[in-house]
Amino acid sequence: MRQEKLFSFANRWFSTSVGVTLAIFLFSAIMGFVVLPYAEPDSRLAGIWESICNAAGFPTSRSDEPITPAFTVSTADVGSVAEHDAPATSVGRGATLAQQCAICHGPTGISRADSPNLAGQYAAAIYKQLHDFKSGARTNAVMTPFALNMTERDMRDLAAYYAYLPRLPEGSSTPNEVAPAIVASGAPMRGIAPCGSCHGDIENKLGSPWLGGQSAVYIKSQLMSFRNGTRKNDTSQQMRNIARAMTLEEIDTAANFFASIQ
Repeated sequence: MRQEKLFSFANRWFSTSVGVTLAIFLFSAIMGFVVLPYAEPDSRLAGIWESICNAAGFPTSRSDEPITPAFTVSTADVGSVAEHDAPATSVGRGATLAQQCAICHGPTGISRADSPNLAGQYAAAIYKQLHDFKSGARTNAVMTPFALNMTERDMRDLAAYYAYLPRLPEGSSTPNEVAPAIVASGAPMRGIAPCGSCHGDIENKLGSPWLGGQSAVYIKSQLMSFRNGTRKNDTSQQMRNIARAMTLEEIDTAANFFASIQ
């Protein structure tokens, strides 16, 4: 009895298996590299080769036109704002301008209305927000009208004045307050950095505010605004990405913790 070789095209089972495998491969390649890319509603591919390269992650063409976002991007030059040693004239002029801010932010920069405390806040952080309110990168029914009438000097002087003021009085913080995990170490697997890496305890990222002692209501409202995309003036979307990755419980925990410390 003659026995056919297993790996031979004379063996009809082997040849059939190879034929089916090649058919599946070709069908998958055509669907994945040609049909599906062209099926995209916004497809602007020029040909089959570009379609194949694009599907494989190697686009062959690139538009020289810049991508324009659908919202106003913050253009505040926070690096030009000095954090210390502001001229006395700048601080004095800022004190005069701050009188119109007292109704919400308190006469000494300490709010009693769930508005942010500004006393001792970083000058760059205050300047950035004022600049963003003026440019439209950040909007608020109360702050926007105020900022629209401010000059560049007004914003810098106001920032210098509030940075000059002392922060919350000593003894207002809870002693030995232990930071929760979401604040102290973040959640690296979800792309959440420790809050202190930008907001003060570990490092201060220029333009980022000090959060200690702020109202829990205010902090939570801002995190929720970043989360749902109604606030977009964070550089490179870092706060939007973080807030979207946080759970509602973590947002509450972080807001309550910062409200409890100086």
